[in-house]
Amino acid sequence: MSSISHPASSAHGPVARERAAATHVTGESVARYAFAGVRLLLAFEFLWAFGDKLFGWGLSTPTDRAWINGGSPTEGFLGSIEGTFAGFFNPMAGNPVVDWLFMLGLLGIGLALALGIGMRIAAGTGAVLMLLMWMASLPIDVNPFVDYHLLDAVLLIGLAAFLAGDTAGLGRWWSERSLVKRFPALR
Repeated sequence: MSSISHPASSAHGPVARERAAATHVTGESVARYAFAGVRLLLAFEFLWAFGDKLFGWGLSTPTDRAWINGGSPTEGFLGSIEGTFAGFFNPMAGNPVVDWLFMLGLLGIGLALALGIGMRIAAGTGAVLMLLMWMASLPIDVNPFVDYHLLDAVLLIGLAAFLAGDTAGLGRWWSERSLVKRFPALR
């Protein structure tokens, strides 16, 4: 009997290399779709907040305090801040300019994430919004530093850097538009 094994059965043979390559592609695909899933979940988070503040679906915003019924989308959250930055945020509560900026931000960020386009702008503005909401939440009751606002801010930046809009989204198509090629920040 020969002690020489067939190259295909060797741990370093062509079959082993093909299996390793297939595993890598599969792992990469899983990562791409996982990040696309996170992108869509965050889109739903932003769009739900927009819809609830606009229509008052009764979960976070009562119907009688909905924006279309004369309520303010910022009054409840910003008006009730008692923490470290209360003096900064409380005066903004109910301001019509702040209401419009907040609502346009929720809608724009949510739509961009859902479609996978404009991810850089959505990530930047979304991260700023989440960081402001994190600051407004300080001090945090259950953890001295981390809450979901901070995690969402970091996730948004990662999604844009990973080009998460290209998978299960229109990001790749969007990147081919002449305007986006001319202004890469729109990617």
